[in-house]
Formats: sequence, C-alpha cells, structure tokens
Amino acid sequence: FKFEATKVGKDTVLAQIIKMVEEAQGSKAPIQKIADQVSGVFVPVVIGIALLTFVLWYLVAGDLTSAIVSAVSVLVIACPCALGLATPTAIMVGTGKGAENGILIKGGEYLEMAYKLNTVVLDKTGTITKGEPEVTDSLTLGELAPDQILRWAAIAEKRSEHPLGVAIYEKGKKEYGQLPDADEFTAIPGRGVMAMVEGKAIYLGTRKLMLDQEIDLGMTETTIAELEDAGKTAMLMAIDQKVEAIIAVADTVKENSGAAIAELQQMGVEVYMITGDNRRTAAAIAKQVGITNVLAEVLPEHKAEEVEKLKKQGKIVAMVGDGINDAPALATADIGMAIGTGTDVAMEAADITLMRGDLKTIPAAIRLSRQTMRKIKQNLFWAFIYNTVGIPFAAFGLLNPMIAGAAMAFSSVSVVTNSLGLKRFNPYKN
Repeated sequence: FKFEATKVGKDTVLAQIIKMVEEAQGSKAPIQKIADQVSGVFVPVVIGIALLTFVLWYLVAGDLTSAIVSAVSVLVIACPCALGLATPTAIMVGTGKGAENGILIKGGEYLEMAYKLNTVVLDKTGTITKGEPEVTDSLTLGELAPDQILRWAAIAEKRSEHPLGVAIYEKGKKEYGQLPDADEFTAIPGRGVMAMVEGKAIYLGTRKLMLDQEIDLGMTETTIAELEDAGKTAMLMAIDQKVEAIIAVADTVKENSGAAIAELQQMGVEVYMITGDNRRTAAAIAKQVGITNVLAEVLPEHKAEEVEKLKKQGKIVAMVGDGINDAPALATADIGMAIGTGTDVAMEAADITLMRGDLKTIPAAIRLSRQTMRKIKQNLFWAFIYNTVGIPFAAFGLLNPMIAGAAMAFSSVSVVTNSLGLKRFNPYKN
C-alpha cells in the first residue's frame, strides 16, 4: 500500500507545535515588564547606596580598604540576577508543561491572562458536543413518502458544509448510495439552504428561513417544540413554497463536557454557551451539561459581538470554539481557545490551542496559568527579599564580597529551583 505525505518539514503539525512552544518560551509576560521597571529604578538606587557606603566608611573609619570592600559587597549582594530570572524561568517551564499536557500557549501574555479569566464562552457544536450530528427523525407533513423526503433533502444538502447539512447528506448516502448534485444550490448562513432538485424548489432550514421566504408554517409548531425540548434541532423542509416535512438532527454531548463545566464553575468561572440553535434546543443541551447562561439564535457573524458585550460588562472572557465561524469571536475575546480537533483557521486565530478535544483541558489551562503566576510571584518575592535584607548587612560591613557573591548566586538558584517545581504540577488534578 502507499503513503502520501500531505505536509513536510516546517509545514507539519509537529513543526508548528515546536515553533509555537519556542516562541512562547521566549516571550515576555506583562508581569515581567513590572520587574523590568523595578530594575530600572532599583539599579540606580543600589549604585547610589554603594557610593554612599564608600563615602561614609572612608570618612568615618578612614579606611579605604574597608570602604571599597563594603561598597563592592553592596553591589554584589544587590545584583538583580534573580529578579531577571523570576518571570522567564516560570514562563518557560509553564509553557513547556502545557505542551506536555496538550495545551499550546502562544505567549507569556496569554499564560498570564488565563490566570485572570472569570468567564468562559463555549461554542456548542464541536466544542460541547461531538460535532457529529445524526438524523433522528424524518416526519412527513403531506403526501410525500418519508424515503422521498430524505432523498431530496440529502441531494439539497450535498454541497452544504454545515454539520447539520452534512448529517442529512450522509444519512441519504447511506440509505440510497451515490446521490446526484442539485441543479442549483445556495447556502444561506444561519438560516439553511435553497436548492433545485428534479425541478422542485426546496428550502431546508430554520423557521426564519421559511418566514423570510413567506412560507406558511402551518401546524408545525407543536411538533417542532417536542423535538427541540428533546435537544434535537428541527429543520423545516418546504417544497415549492409548501412545508412538506420536518427533519430532526441531534448531536451527542462529549463525555467529559458536564464534568469540565462543573470544574470551571467550582473554580469561580462563569460559563456561557453560544449557539445558532433556537432557544429550546439550546436550553435542552445546556441543561444536560449544567449551563444556565445560554446565548441562542446567534448568527456566526454575531458571535464576536456577543463576546464584546460580555467584555464591556467588565468580564475577562475566554472564547472556546473549533470552527471557521468561531475565528472572529476567538480573536475578539481576551483569550481565544481553539479545540485542536477543529479547523486550522480557528487555531490560527486562537491564543491557546487545546490539542485534545476534551473540554477538561480548559480548567487545566486555567489551573496551569494560576500555578505559574503563583510561582512568578514567589520568585519575585524571594528576589526582592534577598536584596532588601542583604543590602543593610553589606553596607554595615557584615558581609565580605565573597559571601555576598555566594548569597546572590543562591538567590538565583532558589528562583530557578522554585520555577522547576512546576514540572511536578499536574494541571488536570483539582
């Protein structure tokens, strides 16, 4: 048998992962800028203290050697090496640990921002659910036989790229084998499709599509409501301006979605679900996974607007999605998280890529961020405390340069050792 290499060298997934991790490890987190600003003030102050120490020792003790030794001790003990290592060492270990656990973080700023998150918006299809919907019901409302309805619907959806359309086509293909192309086909985003099939004008999609085409819905509302309350997406099929059938499609919730959402809520993170589905279907799916905040009937092009509204309320928002239509919302959010099993466009727009399709990587990413920030703060504390405590001892002549050098080196070693402690951290463990 034969293998075909679709991508080689720098274009492979592995090469892209390596590149992303290397860039992240070399990037600066915003907290590093604070350390840089402090160093910018700290260094001139230390030089001033060293000069003052020299002058006072020389004038008071009249001993040039003691004056030089004490001034040098001040400079050595105050060397801000540990301050410079505090943040980058933790960022390097944190991003590396993330990569080990299927969490690819594009930069230090995103690792830090994840620590502040208090709101997560989850796309439904392909994120909360498996994104592999199946036809569950094909209900005829007129004289047409159910098999004829399914065959025409499958032909109409053959060129559709929407998961629900693909599900109908795959069902028809399974039942009837190879299907011909529609004579005409038009995808109507957020509504459905229009197709000419064997001389019939077919509209297949939402209520809004039917209302836009001025097609009477008849007595379909009760049946639609029953299907939607069961968590199914009901699509109306009109042939020559008359509703002839209702086709229901259901998507299965991922195994760990409910547990992951419960974890996020326990961590104090507010969870929203965003979907283009109608409110009943959306509410049924949300209930299954324990979500109370539902943004339903949101067209693909309006997802970014919904994320922006949450940001204006003062929330730090992460958007999690997997499709091309999620890319604008991923870019708009404070942190965009793309499911690694999704599209390349979504992963390119995201700040964090979750290589596993499992939603448990979301709380894991937040835990990793929080632990990394905890390490950075500990590092900064130890770096400052060494300098603060050591300078007075050196200024009063209680430290010679050799001991000061050892103490300074020990402070750097303690900071690096503390950062390396992240390697033992398990982000999936509560």
